[in-house]
Amino acid sequence: MIVPSSLDVLHLSRNLVQGLLQTVDQHTLCITGSLGTSKMGNSCVCRDDSGVEDNIEPQNQQAENSVAPTSESRIRPRDPVRPPRRGRGPHEPRRKKQNVDGLVLDTLAVIRTLVDNDQEPPYSMITLHEMAETDDGWLEVVQSLIRVIPLEDPLGPAVITLLLDECPLPTKDALQKLTEILRLNRAIACQDACNPAKHRNTAAVLGCLAEKLAGPASIGLLSPGILEYLLESLNFQSHPTVMLFALIALEKFAQTSENKLTISESSISDQLLRLETWMNNSDYLKRQVGFCAQWSLDNLFLKEGRQFTYEKVDVSNINAMLNSNDVSEYLKISPHGLEARCDASSFESVRCTFCVDSGIWYYEVTVVTSGVMQIGWATKDSKFLNHEGYGIGDDEYSCAYDGCRQLIWYNARSKPHSHPCWKEGDTIGFLLDLQKKQMVFYLNGNHLPPEKQVFSSAISGFFAAASFMSYQQCEFNFGAKPFKHPPSVKFSTFNSHAFLTPEEKIILPRHRRLALLKQVSIRENCCTLCCDEMADTELRPCGHSDLCMDCALQLETCPLCRQDIKTRIRLISHIS
Repeated sequence: MIVPSSLDVLHLSRNLVQGLLQTVDQHTLCITGSLGTSKMGNSCVCRDDSGVEDNIEPQNQQAENSVAPTSESRIRPRDPVRPPRRGRGPHEPRRKKQNVDGLVLDTLAVIRTLVDNDQEPPYSMITLHEMAETDDGWLEVVQSLIRVIPLEDPLGPAVITLLLDECPLPTKDALQKLTEILRLNRAIACQDACNPAKHRNTAAVLGCLAEKLAGPASIGLLSPGILEYLLESLNFQSHPTVMLFALIALEKFAQTSENKLTISESSISDQLLRLETWMNNSDYLKRQVGFCAQWSLDNLFLKEGRQFTYEKVDVSNINAMLNSNDVSEYLKISPHGLEARCDASSFESVRCTFCVDSGIWYYEVTVVTSGVMQIGWATKDSKFLNHEGYGIGDDEYSCAYDGCRQLIWYNARSKPHSHPCWKEGDTIGFLLDLQKKQMVFYLNGNHLPPEKQVFSSAISGFFAAASFMSYQQCEFNFGAKPFKHPPSVKFSTFNSHAFLTPEEKIILPRHRRLALLKQVSIRENCCTLCCDEMADTELRPCGHSDLCMDCALQLETCPLCRQDIKTRIRLISHIS
């Protein structure tokens, strides 16, 4: 086992703070740029159980409709699949209620076409949102999601998350009625084995609700019957996709500490040990189950006597990997640093550890899931706004390949490409030629025409990078093993030129990262953001002065009052 030194702890602290600085600016944009949009994490309790009538506008919606739009509120960041929610105007009649199953299937069918920010949300989605404003309507939508989303559509679970995430939070009465309707228990988990879609969708709904309803509401939702149902779904007799989403639901319930204790007492870790053996299974569905089982054992449901994976994984031949200190908050990264997965309702992104400035470079990605991912190249100036849907290819400093929707992304705009939709097991190749200033994307060795747009904004400092929609996963090869479809041109690999110390190769579980950070001592009068340099800078015009100049230069708004920063003044009296 390699134990990080105190210098490594300080390095970890500095890197995490850099992420915090980015998050501060992102949070400001989230406040100003997504007015009236429901996002994950904005609410932690059930909405007031006041019984909204069909002909009465919710109070908060009336308030939103009365706000005069500002220039900031009109500029909305692009979301990879989540369209801007359009509420009814004050004089617009409620749309006529239609067949709910048909509306859900219509939304699933059209969701791949929603790629630009100025597109109107589909009629079906608007109608479902309006229906869900009442308890009865919300229950109808949830039951329809469970009933009709097909097993074979790679975007099915993501659409469940998308619709529920955008709907109003359910009341306590609605949650109670849902549990009574579903009547979940161990016996129900064993029924309808020939209909795994129903169980998969049920687990996906439970996971989404657990993520949205943190605290007491989540504790109340995890009844003994629902816990039995999810645990029974982890048995090998279940379909692998049912096992996967049952495990993800348990992970999300465990975000509440009381639920985590309840689940841990069920001896779940014993079953996870068996599922962990699927980590490298040739069946890509089972491989996902193995990945999530291993991640849960390392991060949530610890097994006494079990060695953490990062302590035993062999990374001696790996010199470039995904950067666990340059990643948005909810992405899961494997202990060897070459595989990533997103199970959150946000759009998670990551860059690799190695940066290139000249030459010709190539890497490959194996598609584990065939849903929405944007994979390609990004510089350090490319920002990750996970809750707002900003990822790779959504600014002028990055360009990405999207094999699900068959698009190339640059500067938040897309154009179609000629490759077929990717599928599990496909190999995507990424060639960066800094001599000719072009990028070439490959699908199983077949290349597309070169892309050159990004070089109008950046000519060096490129990283391999990727963004993931909900329930997506892929594996990276930076040259540590032979490529499946190497291009005919001469190229270099990250692994042959990069270098990582043994400490830098460690992907720590989250609880151990937090424990290390708690060991970092903070000096008096230090910067409140980096906790490293002295606080010697005052922000104008607000006057706040608990920052160092390095941190202040990375901010556009004050992290305390959100006021725009006009100037930064170094306080001479603070300089020793």
